[in-house]
Amino acid sequence: MRDYFFGWYFKNQSADRTLAVIPAWHRTGGRTTCSIQIITDEQAWFADYPSEKFIRLKGGFGATIGGNYFGPDGLRLDITKPGLVVTGELRFGPFTPIRGDIMGPFRFVPFMQCRHSVISMRHSVTGRLTVNGDEFIFRDAYGYIEGDRGSSFPSVYSWTQCLLPGGRSLMLSVADIPFGPFNFTGVIGFVYDGINEYRIATYRGAKVVRIRGREIVIRQKQLTFTARMTGTGGHALKAPVTGAMARTIRENASCAAEYILSGKDGVILSEKSDRASFEYEYPEQETQPPVSGAGSSGNGKE
Repeated sequence: MRDYFFGWYFKNQSADRTLAVIPAWHRTGGRTTCSIQIITDEQAWFADYPSEKFIRLKGGFGATIGGNYFGPDGLRLDITKPGLVVTGELRFGPFTPIRGDIMGPFRFVPFMQCRHSVISMRHSVTGRLTVNGDEFIFRDAYGYIEGDRGSSFPSVYSWTQCLLPGGRSLMLSVADIPFGPFNFTGVIGFVYDGINEYRIATYRGAKVVRIRGREIVIRQKQLTFTARMTGTGGHALKAPVTGAMARTIRENASCAAEYILSGKDGVILSEKSDRASFEYEYPEQETQPPVSGAGSSGNGKE
């Protein structure tokens, strides 16, 4: 059987704190395991479990891992591991689904290294979780859920997500995508203003203008989208390489960032936030997107 992983990213954001949870299942070399990662503003933890503890929910989205539940109505955590004790429950309000598949026509390509999905652009979150004695209370709070599946994360990529006031939300992912003997720089994302959804994607003509200094500039016909990470730091997370959670990446669950979306009639969105989630896995010296070409390869979030 081929190496494979799948999992979901549950982001929960209150007025002053962020807590993300990543349940995942992975197979490498015929061996299967599962895991739960916990990410807060201050720290991150990784808890591993035997694969028999993982039971996928009917309908495809969500799972239980031991005494932990992850589903469309919320999540319940009961983790006791060395250095990590997490208990509590969160309840989710109705999801705001994206229009269609974020992968567009690429969802039909059978050999994609990693397939992304957006489960909910925004929804309400209520409840409380305690992490090593630290209580996280979610009242009038909001959440976001996405997923990944495949064999590996891209070798180089950047991803950001932000829940903004006024019912708004955005996500952008840029990555070096292996495609047979070639590579290309792929773009997927959206900006949701509470009513309208602006889709940004390679299959809609999006191209990377700039990736440098933790700034990404995308142009798609008459739209220009800029995402800039102005904060620093980040926590070490596990990411998949040929199914196994063997790669270390860095994610800011909540950091300072700027976003600008403009069109032919002017600025559609211009926001600064100190609650942005950001992963930037491009070399600091990178001045332009990776050059596509034969012989390139990638090592690679459902």
